[in-house]
Formats: sequence, C-alpha cells, structure tokens
Amino acid sequence: MANYTRDVIRSAFGEMLDRTPFEKITVSALIKACHIGRNTFYYHYQDIYELLDDWLQAVFGRFAADGKEAAWEEQMKAFLRTCKANKRKVYHLYNSISRGRIEQYVFTSTGNPITAYIRHLVEGRELPPRRVDGIIDICRYALIGHFLHYLWTGMDGDIDSSVDELSVLLNDIVERTLLQYEEEDHER
Repeated sequence: MANYTRDVIRSAFGEMLDRTPFEKITVSALIKACHIGRNTFYYHYQDIYELLDDWLQAVFGRFAADGKEAAWEEQMKAFLRTCKANKRKVYHLYNSISRGRIEQYVFTSTGNPITAYIRHLVEGRELPPRRVDGIIDICRYALIGHFLHYLWTGMDGDIDSSVDELSVLLNDIVERTLLQYEEEDHER
C-alpha cells in the first residue's frame, strides 16, 4: 500500500508539474489532488523537495545506472529524449527555484556511467587516482554543459549527432591527457 500511495503522489506531482511551475506546487494542492491527508503525505515525504528528488529518480533514475548496461553515449541520448518527451515539466523545474537541484541531479547521475567509461579507458595504465578523478570530473562538467546547452536551445537539434560529437571530443581530451601524462612520466 505504501508503494501505491507514493506512486499516486508522484503521478499527481508529475501532472501538476506539466501544468504548473515547481514553485507554485504546494503540499495542500497535492494532497487535494491525491485525495489523501496531510499526515499521509508527510509519512512518505519530508517536504516537497524530497518528493521532487523521488520524482526525478523515478523518471530519470534509470540513466544513473551502473554504466554496464549501455555506453554513456546511449544513456545520454535516452536521457535527452526523455527530457524532450517531458519538456514542459523539465522547463517548469529548470525555470524555477529548483534549477540548482536539477543541475546537481544531472551532475551526480552522470557519475557512474562516466566513471565506468574513464576507468575502462585508463585500464592497464599507471595513473594516479587523483588524475583519473580529475579526468572524470572534466567529463562530467562537459556533460552538464551539454545538457544546459540543450535546454538553452529549446531542446532543438539532433540528439544523436550532438552526443556523438561530444563523445569524439571527450575521447580526444582523455587520450591527449593520458598521452601527456605518460610523456611527463617518461621524462621523470
């Protein structure tokens, strides 16, 4: 029953988000739409922001998988397509006070796929963990930048070609960084 109630609340939240900017959604309106009591809402969620996090996880969580199911490029393409399919909801979130929360969500959710990708590329090379972490962070910053540009341009453009171009650039950056480190290491 608890999962059913959470699903009802998330669903009502998603419907409201399609019509209303995030900062205009209230717990009172949600409990009215769900036909539940205030205590029931607070049994499941501490506040509206915890609901937002849960909703983001339910809608976009599959893209933060362990990185083994699909290459990061395929996950990014699927993520951007899901954003486009939920365009009004995404913009209602992004153009509200929750902008930082959605940016942080995208940044943290790219951790596993990018980490798996970079670890695969550096496999067998002796690189200090700090350098590997730096490469991972740079790639994650590039992904969040790509996502923000996608939003700023109205979610227009060819998703496949833009992600493929980003992939080529990231591969070049990683390979050049690895070569530079190996050359520096060889000179020492």
